[in-house]
Amino acid sequence: MADIQTYAGPATITVLYIGLYYAFQLHIMATKSRLRRDYASRGERFDRYFGEDREMLAADRIMLNLLEHMPPFLALLWLNAVFVGPLPTTIAGAVYLGARALYPWLIGKRMGRGVPKRVLIATVTGYAVLVYLAGALLFVLLA
Repeated sequence: MADIQTYAGPATITVLYIGLYYAFQLHIMATKSRLRRDYASRGERFDRYFGEDREMLAADRIMLNLLEHMPPFLALLWLNAVFVGPLPTTIAGAVYLGARALYPWLIGKRMGRGVPKRVLIATVTGYAVLVYLAGALLFVLLA
């Protein structure tokens, strides 16, 4: 059995990533509750799924972006921690986590007709980290 201190970095990144997941869930719940009240005060019906409220769309996009990349990120994080090394994995994981955490501010409070280009800061950074993790793992496995 490995010493827990060896994997403290990747474990911390994992716990923080799961914390971010729940923070984004809370953001969706708060947005939905507030919008429901706002619509009711105007005498309108809030339709969570078909109403196309731009603020709700933004909250959903924030969560869905995190979920889309969660399985490959966590799998690559831990495979790298074990086979490549915990330190470079922790650094890459911290960069990825920071990019994910910035996503809500980069996308904005309301979705427009398209996704703002500034979101590419988080998206490109995230993909670069995933490519690095996959590449480092392949390099070690094929060596």
